[in-house]
Amino acid sequence: MDDQTHAETLEAFRNSFSYGRRNDLNFKFFKTASDDEAATFLQALLHHLGDAYDTGDAGPMIEVAYEAQVNAYRPPPGVTPKFSFDDGPFAAVTTAVANARVGMLTTSGHFVVGDDPEPFGEAGLTQQDAVDRIGEFLRETPSLSEIPSDTPTGDLRVRHGGYDIRSALRDPNVTFPIDRLREARDDGRVGGLTSTFFSFTGATSHGKLREQLPGWVERIREEGADVMLLVPV
Repeated sequence: MDDQTHAETLEAFRNSFSYGRRNDLNFKFFKTASDDEAATFLQALLHHLGDAYDTGDAGPMIEVAYEAQVNAYRPPPGVTPKFSFDDGPFAAVTTAVANARVGMLTTSGHFVVGDDPEPFGEAGLTQQDAVDRIGEFLRETPSLSEIPSDTPTGDLRVRHGGYDIRSALRDPNVTFPIDRLREARDDGRVGGLTSTFFSFTGATSHGKLREQLPGWVERIREEGADVMLLVPV
């Protein structure tokens, strides 16, 4: 067999990390990087790995990976980002945060055990299913999960095909900072918490999301929040 016939281009290698045969959601940014940017990243990563053999310090590798992601997603000079807005729908906070009732809305895909939103009407959908069916999620009507603010973190579940959930599995507060908000309340840094927090899977149809928003906004307003913590993932 002629190995050259099956040689893989650097472009194909880069693309394989974004829902391809090497799928790794931490490195799907490879697809948006150029060949030169990907090569520079790999060279720097291997250089710091060589140092880590002696130092045991993985920090520089993490830093170079972070910088590579930022650079890959940053629009080129003079290019307007795809989602660019001249203004925003935010209202000025009129209550001191220390006296405010705080709510939370995240796109992290969290829900309470026993209250699975069951995407596609299917029970027991796994994280791997979500990754494998990301295209379907991007066309699906999103579902808003209601999460009591006193829910123990051990009762939280997460499923999202758009990001690597391993950190969120180890500590839900990475993308759903429920304990941090409770600590802020207990320390007096905020006045209180709404009885319910909210989460949905951000990898969804934007058109169908807009259809759901009026009802979602009405439900969220019922919680009487003075401030909403918005956590995009």
